[in-house]
Amino acid sequence: MKTFKYIIGLFLVTLIGCNDIIDLYPESQVNTATYYSNAAELRTGLNGIYNGLQKPVLNEWQFTELRSDNTIMSSPGTSSTVNFDLDYLDRFFPTSSHQAVYTYWLNTYNNIRGVNYILNALGANYNEATGAIDYGANTLPISDVDRKKFASEACFIRAYSYYNLVRLYGGVFLVHEPISPDQAKQLNRSSVADIYKLIVADLANASENGSAAKFGTIPAIEVGTANSWAAKALLAKVYLNLNRKADAITLLNDVIANSGYGLETTYANVFSIGNEMNKEILFAVRFKSGGTGLGNTLPNQFAPQNSGSAVIIGAGKSYNSPSQELINSYAANDLRKSVNIAVYGVGNPDQIYVNKYMSKPTIVNDSENDWPVIRYADVLLMLAEAQGNTASSWAQINLIHKRATTVTLTPDTGNIAVFEKALADERRWEFAFENQRFFDLLRFDTTLTTIKSEATIDNHFAVMYPLYYTKYTEPKLTLDQMQTNANPDKFLLPIPQYEIDTNSFLVIPQNPGY
Repeated sequence: MKTFKYIIGLFLVTLIGCNDIIDLYPESQVNTATYYSNAAELRTGLNGIYNGLQKPVLNEWQFTELRSDNTIMSSPGTSSTVNFDLDYLDRFFPTSSHQAVYTYWLNTYNNIRGVNYILNALGANYNEATGAIDYGANTLPISDVDRKKFASEACFIRAYSYYNLVRLYGGVFLVHEPISPDQAKQLNRSSVADIYKLIVADLANASENGSAAKFGTIPAIEVGTANSWAAKALLAKVYLNLNRKADAITLLNDVIANSGYGLETTYANVFSIGNEMNKEILFAVRFKSGGTGLGNTLPNQFAPQNSGSAVIIGAGKSYNSPSQELINSYAANDLRKSVNIAVYGVGNPDQIYVNKYMSKPTIVNDSENDWPVIRYADVLLMLAEAQGNTASSWAQINLIHKRATTVTLTPDTGNIAVFEKALADERRWEFAFENQRFFDLLRFDTTLTTIKSEATIDNHFAVMYPLYYTKYTEPKLTLDQMQTNANPDKFLLPIPQYEIDTNSFLVIPQNPGY
């Protein structure tokens, strides 16, 4: 059962139990600057922001999976505006006015805004000079332990939000406290280093003050909230981005030894809607079917077109289709392939689709499937990445590989290229369609010596060009043009043009190449 209280858009909706709507009234009756005066109101606000994480996730695959070598835009001959927009992302030439680029930006900053109000009420302030979260006087009728626990959840969400923004857009606007619209327009972009400094501060605070209850002892009311273990795992990934491998190893070993989380027996079990928030899920963006407006719409976007109700109620749009390159990369005995990828073959043998999140709701665009953000498998493979080519690292990889294939890889600790390919492949197969691959490729530029993002995408285009990209008629790009597009400048999304055009106080610099 999922128990949530949500603030949604223009409404404050309180949900108790699975589906019952208890109260509904305009948010205009709530002053966010003064609303958070007790534990119940803080929990309501936090749960509203957890719900707010749904919106960025609904766009995120376009900037991650689609721009990696995992997926393609399914209809190269279409004249649909939506498909054109997906194509522009897939082939790395979106405009600075791309709607999805702006929508993702706006939804993410809305969540950051909500977090800042909560942290302000809790007296938890980011100190830019020291790079730490400072706590002022406790003015709320809650214990200091509870105050810091609430703040830890809020800091996790803010760090997660900024971590996605900085990887997708580069240096963005660093907003860590409530500000007015006029104040916001006088705030220019911060450096990537300063954004990461805030992320580290937030996650260090969340690691220290979040719930450290082991999996299996987590109170029901806290299931799905961000705890200390999720913060440590995410901070370890941030440290990998910053090439602080020793710091990452310390955190990952702590999670492995002390968190109570672990691998599910089977890969399919991880994603079963009857097994949500299982021992492998450290954090997920949660969805709830049942006609409340909280269901997951991505299964309908990923399901095959013209499939009626054979795959999902209301058929699908065939977005985010698995690339033939990814399909061919799976070994025949890899059980992950059938969990992740399926074929709708009734008169449409070529409709290959993402199967990972398919369930059978009774309403269109209302699936139950949660979206995994941090899994225990990720913890193990991050440890292997941080440790490098050692026997211990091969052991971590084999824990994942053997679950899917029953085969144990033979360690080769003397050949770094063999190790890094094994690691990169394992992450690709394990986290396919979880919005990890593109970010992995960018991080590998820092953490690995033989696998580089630009070369990987260039090879993807070379493999898929005769199979797929030659079908495009508008615009027609040569393979060389596509490979030229796929460069570090274009790996960053453009700063939304609306932010630049509507600022009468400052000149906001655009990312190179746009």
